[in-house]
Amino acid sequence: MAEVLPAVVGLKTTIPESRRSAQTLGSEREGHGIVIDDEGLIVTIGYLIMEADTVTITDIDGTEWPAHIVGYDYESGFGLVRTEMPLAVKPMRFGDSDTLSLRSEAVVAGLGGEKATLKVKVASRREFAGYWEYLLDNAIFTVPAYPLWGGSALVDADGTLLGVGSLLVQEALGPGAPAFPGNMYVPINRLKPIFSELVANGRLSTPPRPWLGVYTVEHMGQLVIGGISDAGPADRAGLQRGDILHALNDEVLDDVADFYRKLWESGPAGTTVRLRMERDNDAFEVAVRSGDRARYHKYGAD
Repeated sequence: MAEVLPAVVGLKTTIPESRRSAQTLGSEREGHGIVIDDEGLIVTIGYLIMEADTVTITDIDGTEWPAHIVGYDYESGFGLVRTEMPLAVKPMRFGDSDTLSLRSEAVVAGLGGEKATLKVKVASRREFAGYWEYLLDNAIFTVPAYPLWGGSALVDADGTLLGVGSLLVQEALGPGAPAFPGNMYVPINRLKPIFSELVANGRLSTPPRPWLGVYTVEHMGQLVIGGISDAGPADRAGLQRGDILHALNDEVLDDVADFYRKLWESGPAGTTVRLRMERDNDAFEVAVRSGDRARYHKYGAD
């Protein structure tokens, strides 16, 4: 494994203050990436590069290399960048993340070689529904927590890449289990079917999913809007923080994941959906014309 650890590099981005994600994710972001070919192609977690106008890669020797965004897939959460010149490191090959199950052992790696590694175990494989309209089947949850998780590499004993670090979570063991901090990794197998198209085109050609611009959380058995994207579809329709979401197109919603699935099944971006809501104990319905999240957020310097 030691020979592939230099493939894990540092990644820094700057985002103009005028870009929408700068308000929530910051105008300067830092994490990791993993070199995956001989021409400087690097996979990372997408939120690090969202709306970035500069990307800088730091190799294991501390040398900085300018890079540019190659692609970003909102649905999986993966981002790709490429250095302007190839890096003199052995690329990390894709492994098979389906081999990971409960209590499987792996290593988390960041920039810095062996001293930046941590032995971990898989605490859970389960669905993950993120409040920002994100759903991942069979996410990988590991313990103990790695402190610099964003874009870090989840590596097997053979030195192949199994996942890319996304989040610090407080309930790594799963619902109903005692709170225990860990990390969520996006399985590398989620990237494989879309990889070639993402490299070639920067985004997928499939119709974009409908997006409402709501941050939805489950609270005491209800779906509560915890935040709204400024000037997004839900904001334009008059939804407010604290509104309770009951049904979409007359179908009752069980949980956040169910909400996302029913929304995405309603049609492509631009589809209008009817939401049954509650505000201050008053029920109401509202029609929301969904949008395309990729149009809401700019890519790189374009």
